[in-house]
Amino acid sequence: MEQTVGVPSSGVTTIDDPDSDGFAAVRGWFDGATRIGFLTGAGISTESGIPDFRGPDGLWKRDPEAEKAAHIDHYVGDPAVRRRAWEGRVRNLGGEPPRPNVGHHALVHVERTARLRGIITQNVDGLHQAAGNSSEVVHEIHGSWRESRCLTCGDTRPMREAVQRAVDGDPDPACLVCGGILKSTTIMFGESLIPEVVDRCRSVADDCDLFVAIGTSLSVSPANQMLVRARNAGATVVIVNDRATDMDRFAHALVRGRIGVVVPALVGFDLGS
Repeated sequence: MEQTVGVPSSGVTTIDDPDSDGFAAVRGWFDGATRIGFLTGAGISTESGIPDFRGPDGLWKRDPEAEKAAHIDHYVGDPAVRRRAWEGRVRNLGGEPPRPNVGHHALVHVERTARLRGIITQNVDGLHQAAGNSSEVVHEIHGSWRESRCLTCGDTRPMREAVQRAVDGDPDPACLVCGGILKSTTIMFGESLIPEVVDRCRSVADDCDLFVAIGTSLSVSPANQMLVRARNAGATVVIVNDRATDMDRFAHALVRGRIGVVVPALVGFDLGS
């Protein structure tokens, strides 16, 4: 792939001042890119009120037991784990649903410029689509919490129906068809990813001239390998995060700061415009 975005000849640049020449240079990379790919993690949704998992104040750091709900063996084998999982779903989905924030809207802006190659997201919240990104460009590598599925018969329904049953007093709602265990259509640890979705993510990584990871620790494979894949295919790589990640060495630039400020400034988006 021909490189179309000018980058430093070696090393990685760390930028934490949006008024710096370095920030302006990275902004220039966005201006010059024609095929932009994004990889988004929990950090892009924290400003919508959804906590992250692995950060210093993440859910799993504050409550290590909560991580069990992300493992299929614990979820299936322990009713107490399922009850805690349903408590979390009630918190997130039982009332007014989380709303997209300016970071999500900034990526919609990129799609409207006809330069968005795709969004690979580790998030299951659907906020990219809620903000206005088309479903065709959003690739949910870890699935979605918007639907429930029975582990026995496969019956699939809108998650809000099962959540309402939990709100109404059922701590572990079962499948209405066969009585089996219900879970969200997220991909838990111990479950296989959907090959077709992974293939679409690889296609994004292979065919972009600028690849930007936003709000992800880049510690989970194969999602983190999409960044390496993009770099190897010739893309310029930018990581936007408020702390170091496991993949910083593969980036051309590291941009530190609050995502709701940094990302709109990089892509030239003003929420009030």
